[in-house]
Amino acid sequence: MNLSEFVAGLPKAELHVHHVGSASPRIVQELALRHPSSPVPTDPEALAEFFQFSDFAHFIDVYLAVVDLVRTPEDVRTLTYEVAREMAQGQNLRYAELTCTPHTSVIRGIPIEGYTEAIEDARVAAERDFGLVLRWIYDIPGELGVEAADATLAYALEHRTDALVGFGLGGPEIGVPRPQFERHFRMASAAGLHSVPHAGETTGAQTVWDAVRLLGAQRIGHGCSAADDPALLAHLAEHGITVEVCPTSNLATRAVERLEDHPLHTFVQAGVPVTINSDDPPMFATSLNREYEVAAGMLGLDEQGVADLARNAVRASFAPEDVKARILGEIDAYVDGA
Repeated sequence: MNLSEFVAGLPKAELHVHHVGSASPRIVQELALRHPSSPVPTDPEALAEFFQFSDFAHFIDVYLAVVDLVRTPEDVRTLTYEVAREMAQGQNLRYAELTCTPHTSVIRGIPIEGYTEAIEDARVAAERDFGLVLRWIYDIPGELGVEAADATLAYALEHRTDALVGFGLGGPEIGVPRPQFERHFRMASAAGLHSVPHAGETTGAQTVWDAVRLLGAQRIGHGCSAADDPALLAHLAEHGITVEVCPTSNLATRAVERLEDHPLHTFVQAGVPVTINSDDPPMFATSLNREYEVAAGMLGLDEQGVADLARNAVRASFAPEDVKARILGEIDAYVDGA
């Protein structure tokens, strides 16, 4: 089989993928038809044009327009279940840590109790129907500041389910200093949640240092600018802090100008653990399968190298140990039979 076929059949886990950002045109269209007052188009061609970004700020505007389509607990449930369907059936995912931003739904009128019930109902159904294990990362929308962080922390601590494994920080980095969220990450960590902030996507290496030193990051979302600081690379490698790499996303949002400029190879050469992820796949016209192919091309990997990337994701995940062992076994069996 060729590499594309190998990747398509490879059992995989994904660690950096956003809840709303995973809504395919099919799902977005369904939600837009429910809420015709939205500026999001329902025509497929118009939707494709709607998802063409000029820069990161424009991407955020489009992303928030899709967020605004999620207005009821039933919308949340539909979104979650249908995203899970496409992950399992289209990408052969066995496990995913879905980054959710509950605050953006709560401020649009969905009670946190309804939000939590909806994602949990969809999670249970997805594992039953598709064999996909889902876990949640609750994400602070950084552009909304400390008030949003206070609320997100409260959701995480006061409405926690066993499926909530991580605490994150997303949104724009410029003008959103990481130190202001130190208290929130410290309290989340004390409650047993893992620290997985975005950092260094559109700002310099200092943002990544802040995420590591102040927020206790165990994994870094994007982390592109870490490649500019040899001391930081050495620190990430020494402490086993994984960088969640999203190549096509970084290109689409202009975090890198060309794939040739992407720091993935620098990370690998420095011994920094990496995983390959799709971030907001339909919005960037990509998929996890496609990202594995892109990464294979960037790193010159064969089938064994690609399988090692899949193993990296499982090992860097916060999945239960029995789930990790099962998926690693499936990867080995698949490789042996390929």
